[in-house]
Amino acid sequence: MKKSVYLLGGLAILALLGGCGWFKRDSTKRENIAQPKALVDLAPTLAVKEIWSRGIGKGAAKSGIRITPALRDGTLYTLGVDGEVTAIDAASGTVRWNRDVKLKLAGGPGVGEGLLVVGGMDGDVLALDAANGGERWRARVSAEVVSAPAIDGSLVFVRSNDGRVFAFDASDGKQRWVNDRATVPLLSLRGSASPRVAGDLLINATDAGKVMALRASDGAAAWEQTLATVEGRTEVERLNDIDGDLKIDGDVIYAAAYHGQVVALNLASGRQIWNRQLSSYTNVDVSASQVYAVDDQSQVWALDRTSGASMWKQDALQYRWLSGPAVQGDYVIVGDLEGYVHWLAISDGKEAARERLSKNAIRATPVVIGDTVYVVDVKGELGAYRAQL
Repeated sequence: MKKSVYLLGGLAILALLGGCGWFKRDSTKRENIAQPKALVDLAPTLAVKEIWSRGIGKGAAKSGIRITPALRDGTLYTLGVDGEVTAIDAASGTVRWNRDVKLKLAGGPGVGEGLLVVGGMDGDVLALDAANGGERWRARVSAEVVSAPAIDGSLVFVRSNDGRVFAFDASDGKQRWVNDRATVPLLSLRGSASPRVAGDLLINATDAGKVMALRASDGAAAWEQTLATVEGRTEVERLNDIDGDLKIDGDVIYAAAYHGQVVALNLASGRQIWNRQLSSYTNVDVSASQVYAVDDQSQVWALDRTSGASMWKQDALQYRWLSGPAVQGDYVIVGDLEGYVHWLAISDGKEAARERLSKNAIRATPVVIGDTVYVVDVKGELGAYRAQL
């Protein structure tokens, strides 16, 4: 059985646990090996105001999963490992509906076509009515689901933690196809990237450092590209997961791998446009001219979008074990291990604003819509902040 490594930074492999039993067996003491850099006093150059905050159940708790809220048509959808699924008015923070599905959840939420789809630690896949939380259908896959399902047209796509990708009929949950080509290493980081739909392709990232394009209609492979080929004496040194969600912008895919590279790939063919050696355990994001990545020491990088050349590096947040980056106008936002949210200027990486959601780690990538950003910590505290862009 594949085992998962819970990572808190590039130097600290903190717990080696069986993937399907992680939730019950989280008893290993974990410590940072590298001391996080202390925050310095900041004179903000960007005005940011908290709009609202509220608790949403247990959140990711000690699961090691980055559970990111999904935003659709003015509603934020969230879930917790305890089985609580909640729909929240994005403007006010008011709960629209709440449902306890009585499953140990880890994957999702995925939203689309009137559905809210979540995945469980025991391989359950549950589709709810996005409007009211009523159950539509249930299905099962071959292993736990720790990434958000993708929904497009008549199909729901789910990646299980053993590397398989499943397609289900969105109307009744019947399985349409399964792709089991991905090679899964014995050891991998805790988590997995969510599948992404792009036209008639489904883009899937693997725990073996590869990006695969599947035909959405039948799951057949269209192309495959390797982001990380590593060597080492131990399995830990050979980790090469793609755990951060891919970024698809136009006809280009941007991705990053642990012990690997940040790359730009042609969507149609998988051909590499450029690559930059940089080890990352989170997603990347893009602006009009740059790509943003957090490396395995929690340094934030800006790379030229056309060549991958370095534009700047911000190391003031080193070892603060940042979330993935999210772009908001002229700023890139990250959360850290002490519940702080940081706005960095995309021009030079200097910190422009800082707010504190809680005293708990923020691992999920912030969700940006216009001048508002939504951030959730590992214990389920959810906050909304508005920036005067």
